[in-house]
Amino acid sequence: MTKTLLITGASTGIGAATARAAAQAGWNVALLARSKDTLEDLAGDIGEQALALPCDVTRRDELDEAVAQAVAHFGGLDAVYANAGKGTSTPGIEQGDPDDWHAMIHLNVLAVLTTAHATLPHLRKTRGHFVVTGSKAGRDHMKGSVYGATKWFVQGFAGNLAEEMREWGGRCTLITPGMVDTPFFDEPKPDKIQPDDVANAVVFALSQPRSADVREIHIMPGG
Repeated sequence: MTKTLLITGASTGIGAATARAAAQAGWNVALLARSKDTLEDLAGDIGEQALALPCDVTRRDELDEAVAQAVAHFGGLDAVYANAGKGTSTPGIEQGDPDDWHAMIHLNVLAVLTTAHATLPHLRKTRGHFVVTGSKAGRDHMKGSVYGATKWFVQGFAGNLAEEMREWGGRCTLITPGMVDTPFFDEPKPDKIQPDDVANAVVFALSQPRSADVREIHIMPGG
């Protein structure tokens, strides 16, 4: 039977590239993001393997409904990619914007937790795989970076979740890219990591045999 991957932050950038790569590799893809039109266009391009589920993953009721629809449509979940995330518009701590931090922490930290909480019961049934987007910023100390601090949380969370899932045969993989050329940045970054590079890493992790538990893939720009 065809396996199903649920992706958050699926409408653009890394999420959209992963949806296309996973579908090409034979997966069904449940696509979650707030951008309804963009999401539906992507699902239309992919075809019957894709299901667009517009929602705000920071709202637990919307997340739960999207997960339920994905399970009902495809029959279950074999993998989840918690990719949704955002940065902050004002760098630093002393000059930072606490309201901006709140929104970022809600998405980068709490929504990752609730995505895991909402989907793990389904992944347990399939001995499934949870993948999450971290960052090089979660491996290094960067001056005044609250964004980096959220990714340090993801770094620790992924390792802890991997140990929990291992008890019932599940797996967790952390993807930690350096700078990626996505709409996250105002200006294009053609010499940096491309979304397809990250997507390929996700599909690689998902394709490994049961004997291999790939805990982390760290990607840096080549050249």
